[in-house]
Amino acid sequence: MTRIDTGRPDRVLPTPSHTVGPFYGYALPFPGGPDIAPVGRPGTITLQGHVLDGAGAPIPDALLELWGPDPEGNLPRVDGSIRRDPATGGYLGRNGVEFTGWGRVQTDANGHWYARTLRPGARGRSAPYLSVCVFARGLLVHLFTRVYLPSDETVLAADPLLARLPRERRDTLIARPQADGTFRFDVRLQGEGETVFLEFT
Repeated sequence: MTRIDTGRPDRVLPTPSHTVGPFYGYALPFPGGPDIAPVGRPGTITLQGHVLDGAGAPIPDALLELWGPDPEGNLPRVDGSIRRDPATGGYLGRNGVEFTGWGRVQTDANGHWYARTLRPGARGRSAPYLSVCVFARGLLVHLFTRVYLPSDETVLAADPLLARLPRERRDTLIARPQADGTFRFDVRLQGEGETVFLEFT
């Protein structure tokens, strides 16, 4: 049996939390992760975009987690996102009925992602938004941001967070409507057009 002297940092092996990944594609994605709203549910919207590095190159193995309220602004408190097979313990995916407000999405080989959800309602003085957590190679700590949907300019201008940002920075948090009816939201990790990231203390 090999004993490791944990009192000597130079002899302690790094754990995944101390190592630059990517590890995200191995166990975190699950069947139906992007399908936050049940198939066929009225009022669904599709968000899609790319995760890009500082040079504008796509990141093919990033992971996004999204949370959002229902159209009335209520935070769902129901189970149903990740079910397990009682026999094998494997993931079965969503139950296809409940709107849980939460999803986990992996980017594809082109750095593209999509999620289908319900349009979020407003909560308090904030304009309607979805919370996003970004995991990607080279990030030792995940990043937090928001996705606001296009709305009346007065609603966006009154949002406490958006009101504190210069116009060009504010625009990095607002999804853009596309001709196919989807909303595009690209996450730029650094460089020109870097997405605004939030720090919670």
